[in-house]
Amino acid sequence: MKPIFSRVAMLFAGAALIAGMSACTSTEAKIEKELQQVIETNKCVGLSVAVVKDNKIIYTKCFGLKDLENNVALGEDDIFRIASISKSFTATSIMQMVEQGKLSLDQDVSELVGFKVRNPKFPDDTITVRMLLSHSSSMSDNNGYFSLNKINPDSTETIEQAWNDWKPGTKYDYCNLGYNTLGTILERVSGERFDKYVPEHVLAPLGLTGFGYNVNELDSSRFVRLYEYDGTTDSYTWSPEAYDPRTEQIANYQFGVSTPIFSPTGGMKINAKNLARVMIMHMNYGKGLVENEDGTVSEVRIIDSLSAAQMQATTIWPADNEQTGYGFALEQTTNLVEGVQTVGHTGSAYGVFTSMFWNEERNFGVVVMCNGCNERRDHDFMSIHRDVNAVMYKYFNPIPEATEPDKE
Repeated sequence: MKPIFSRVAMLFAGAALIAGMSACTSTEAKIEKELQQVIETNKCVGLSVAVVKDNKIIYTKCFGLKDLENNVALGEDDIFRIASISKSFTATSIMQMVEQGKLSLDQDVSELVGFKVRNPKFPDDTITVRMLLSHSSSMSDNNGYFSLNKINPDSTETIEQAWNDWKPGTKYDYCNLGYNTLGTILERVSGERFDKYVPEHVLAPLGLTGFGYNVNELDSSRFVRLYEYDGTTDSYTWSPEAYDPRTEQIANYQFGVSTPIFSPTGGMKINAKNLARVMIMHMNYGKGLVENEDGTVSEVRIIDSLSAAQMQATTIWPADNEQTGYGFALEQTTNLVEGVQTVGHTGSAYGVFTSMFWNEERNFGVVVMCNGCNERRDHDFMSIHRDVNAVMYKYFNPIPEATEPDKE
């Protein structure tokens, strides 16, 4: 028989454990309740959240549906098309090419795509890789962005519409065509097809498989249906084109030409918890952390710290909003979380709304994925992103309240 004091100690320890578990359960219940309120306010179809703190994923949760028509619940392993956060994968890959000396940031894009790339309104001004990465090339989406014929003077298309009226390198204008051009450059410079390169050189080293740009090589049963909201009828319309397999186009693929069909600008498919692992790599300036089977963690370098710093820089091109600065496929902003400087990117297309943002000082980041909502906006962000981040910061990384200065 154990001594009485040992049994008493065990009773106290057990009570403390139960109390701790109850507190944990209570906190999780509060978080879930507040997120349910966020979902109701924003009329979300489905919501997936992942939170990173001190290089670890500390919270993941899914709510709602991945399929409205068949009433299928959203799960953590389900895959979203993440829209423009995809640009960060393209930019990361381009920086790998820069590090390998296969191209330079200030290189003429014409040398890399096989035809003359110039704004016809400024024919003597070089368009550089740096300009494409930072949306400062004067290229525009006004003529569409799923074909490089939009900017090829040898094509039959009118290229003037694909360019703004301002001098290259002088302003910022968000441009999807620029990133589809970068995807094409990556393909031609690396010698690997775009949809093969990114999974092999960015995802696989992080231990991530089953994600990418090519719908035909992914598990379609995991695709989260995306829904566009109609405010007039307060209803949702499914967007099946989000996962268009483009079978015929891929069958007739022209290497270094057809790249935009994989949408380097917005076509990555991944889930929240694994996008959070990619975010950890960016939070550590290009150094990823991979969990091994034995429970240990290995470091893997995806891009060097200089490349990562350039991606996260705020001084490359300030956006029109004074609270935001854009680097290479990442922006810095104080508009997402009150009183906090965050770095990351958003995505929106076909009804999906995604965000991946972190605060360096706090080593804290949040990934949000929503497959349909009422599209409320607040402080230049989707309200769903601001609202979810507010809840996550409240419970996992609270922001100290400002105090009144002492009066004499």
